[in-house]
Amino acid sequence: MSVLEVRDLHKQFDRNTQVLRGVSFSLEKGECVAIIGSSGSGKTTLLRCLNFLETPDKGQILVNGEMLFDAADPATRRESEIRTKRLHFGLVFQNFNLFPQYTALENVMLASELLAKAQPDFKQNKKAILAQLRAHAEELLTQVGLKDKMSLYPHQLSGGQQQRVAIARALALKPDVLCFDEPTSALDPELTGEVLRVIRALADQHMTMIVVTHEMAFARDVADRAIFMDGGVIVEQGPARDVIEHPQNARTQQFLASYNQNAL
Repeated sequence: MSVLEVRDLHKQFDRNTQVLRGVSFSLEKGECVAIIGSSGSGKTTLLRCLNFLETPDKGQILVNGEMLFDAADPATRRESEIRTKRLHFGLVFQNFNLFPQYTALENVMLASELLAKAQPDFKQNKKAILAQLRAHAEELLTQVGLKDKMSLYPHQLSGGQQQRVAIARALALKPDVLCFDEPTSALDPELTGEVLRVIRALADQHMTMIVVTHEMAFARDVADRAIFMDGGVIVEQGPARDVIEHPQNARTQQFLASYNQNAL
């Protein structure tokens, strides 16, 4: 059974702007899928629909066989359930979106702490619960190479370090699928590598991931599968190396020709 199934997803923002036009794909446990395509092809909108930051107009989203969203079923569209549904997905944005008033450690702990406070036994076991959450956050920051930066605030960190905090924050809630939306696009070239190394390590650990990226060499070498989107549809998909080095679709060929193939 697939971890994620996306069935015939459509999204239109106004009468003349249809961004997703029937997107369907599945994701297996431990699989890393790279989504590539030009700006405006629907990649970011797809991730935002998966994270329920946007509401699809048509289609279905299933996680571990459970119907999370069906545009035809009002019961799955209730606003009161959106927060719970988002827990299935971790999203790392293009921009880091860290809270400036909190340290790196506090940023990573925040969502877990808010969820814990909603539990009936929180007041009774507050000290033990917070200690456990702190230990988990420290472990994640160590995992992304920030063991010595936990007490620093976002403005005291480089862009690459801030994005690694954002990755740790996304991992904190143990999502079924970790999504990256162009995670290096806001970084200087010299900082890109440190973020890509963290994502590569997660792929090596068989974290289930969707990575929207323009880093073609990274997609080819790290992803199990590549999906090329154009005009709101999936034009081509297959093993990442095959799609990137030997694309079959003319539009995919045209898109990849804009990159220096010698650098791949």
